[in-house]
Amino acid sequence: MVRRRAFLLQSFSIIGLVELSAIACSSVGNKNIKIASTPSSKLTTERKSMKLESVFGANSQIPAKYTCDGADISPTLSWDEPPKETQSLALIVDDPDAPRHTFVHWVLYDIPPTVRQLPEHITATKILPSGGVQGKNDFGKLGYGGPCPPSGTHRYFFKLYALDKNLGLPPGATKEQILQAMKGHVLATAELIGGYQRQR
Repeated sequence: MVRRRAFLLQSFSIIGLVELSAIACSSVGNKNIKIASTPSSKLTTERKSMKLESVFGANSQIPAKYTCDGADISPTLSWDEPPKETQSLALIVDDPDAPRHTFVHWVLYDIPPTVRQLPEHITATKILPSGGVQGKNDFGKLGYGGPCPPSGTHRYFFKLYALDKNLGLPPGATKEQILQAMKGHVLATAELIGGYQRQR
């Protein structure tokens, strides 16, 4: 009888140790999986920032020269180096303060990643000499159309995107078509905001 009790106690002890070992291994395995997944999920949400500059400062008045009250030509723009994986750049200029909807003033895409600036007075050509394709603005024209707010001061957003591919869209593409083609391909962004009120 004593031998039988001793045998049973020894058996329960062995079973208990096996179960504890299994639980410990499972916990360690789950912990390792959790730690390994954290960095990769964090990396997918990272996006770099770039700096975009022009003849006017951030949140300052855009000179009349670049509006419908002046020569209505595009201003100079320059930016710093994009991420090394960049295959092309895209530029969108729009006015979210327009009465009915955000008004698009300029769209330019497939700019080579080696380009660091746009000169003043980009003409309404389909393809720029330095590379880059011009889309259609909400004036219904190709290229740049300057600020011309009907009343009050409007804000004009100059937004630059570094992309990991060429969009390959034909000349005359709209802002909506460009945004759709850019989805999931933006590596870095830059933004410059200028204001303007009609001189009358």
